Amino acid sequence: MNEKVIEGKVYILGNDINTDQILTAEYMKINPATKEGYEELGSLAMSGLSENSLPFVNKSTKKSNYNIIVAGKNFGCGSSREHAPIALGSSGIKAVIAESFARIFFRNCISTGEILPVQVSQNLAKLLRTGDIVTIIPSKNEIILPNKIDAIHFNDLGDLIHIVSAGGLFNYARKINKIPNR
Repeated sequence: MNEKVIEGKVYILGNDINTDQILTAEYMKINPATKEGYEELGSLAMSGLSENSLPFVNKSTKKSNYNIIVAGKNFGCGSSREHAPIALGSSGIKAVIAESFARIFFRNCISTGEILPVQVSQNLAKLLRTGDIVTIIPSKNEIILPNKIDAIHFNDLGDLIHIVSAGGLFNYARKINKIPNR
């Protein structure tokens, strides 16, 4: 992940998106530590959305057509499963922008290094449409909207951006020599 800029198409969701919507419980047996398991989880991301939702994963590529999810309040509520952010990361999602996150989901995003959780003070889902392109600039704590003029500021991520960029907490600890390299 680039610490400076994340740009891509957004997929719009509402409030209270739970981990069962992100990845239904039946897929918890898949092992994300294997290449095959990791890829399979990505192909199943957002499998719990209603059938009338826009497709999230492209069936032919088994990846999402989107890089960024934009949601309202309480994104990632429900269980504490790490499989949820892993499935999103494997599908191609680089960041989730939301008004608020479930505390455990937020920590799992950071510890796994899969996706950058970006918290904003307003519901951007009301300003954007699925398919719009936004740019996230972590070094400036801002999101550039599709018109390339307006910017939304978000909560400072501090060193968390470095942890996600390193690929998670253990990789970051190795990078800064807090634990030995393998």
